[in-house]
Amino acid sequence: MSTRLVSLGDSFTEGVGDDDPSFPNGVRGWADRAAEQLAAHDPGFRYANLAVRGKLLRQVLAEQLDRALALGPNLVTLYAGGNDLIRPSVDIDALMDRYEDAIVRLADTGAQVVLFTGVDGVEDGLFRKVRGRVAIFNEFTRIIAARRGALVVDMFAMRQLRDRRLWAPDRLHLNALGHNEVAIAFLDLLGVPHKLAHTDIGPKPVVSPRERRAANLQWSREHALPWVRRRLRGESSGDHVLPKRPDLVAWG
Repeated sequence: MSTRLVSLGDSFTEGVGDDDPSFPNGVRGWADRAAEQLAAHDPGFRYANLAVRGKLLRQVLAEQLDRALALGPNLVTLYAGGNDLIRPSVDIDALMDRYEDAIVRLADTGAQVVLFTGVDGVEDGLFRKVRGRVAIFNEFTRIIAARRGALVVDMFAMRQLRDRRLWAPDRLHLNALGHNEVAIAFLDLLGVPHKLAHTDIGPKPVVSPRERRAANLQWSREHALPWVRRRLRGESSGDHVLPKRPDLVAWG
């Protein structure tokens, strides 16, 4: 049976940070990278990507779940909740109850569901502040997956993702190297042969305190402040963005 893959989520699955103007929405991402490899081994492969940047979990489920079910996939990827975890307050128990309800609906169709844990942000000042929340989210994810027969790409265990050289300048999204690592992990989890390869970027450069302060100042000015302004205005980066691949079609 040929694979019919539908991917749901937020900027992570849309591919933000992996910029490529030749791809829909101007981004490539791990899901597109994986889809290309899956299509190479399966002439009947079909793929849809409903993910939209900036969405909270409730928005992902409200806007994408029914659409995904209507497409009739036999393989589904779902990651949402990251934007909730970085908000000032979040009820993780309620969040994960809603998450599990959606996973049950997807799994009940007979589709194989693939989930993701959050990344370990121990080496980044921004992510380290929500590390405890991410750990709780991850534990819930593993429990739900075991209970519902889902697979899990454990990004928390992917130590290479701690390296900031695999992240975009906004420090919130993976860059091309990071998305490539996730695509490899996803395909390996499925046992699918592929031509993707890990990138050896060598030892981390030594950064002086002065250079670090300058980089932090630039990041605050170019990325953090605009994010705060959007929050204060009640805006989202995905307000005017449509799903990049809304229909289940052949790759290409």
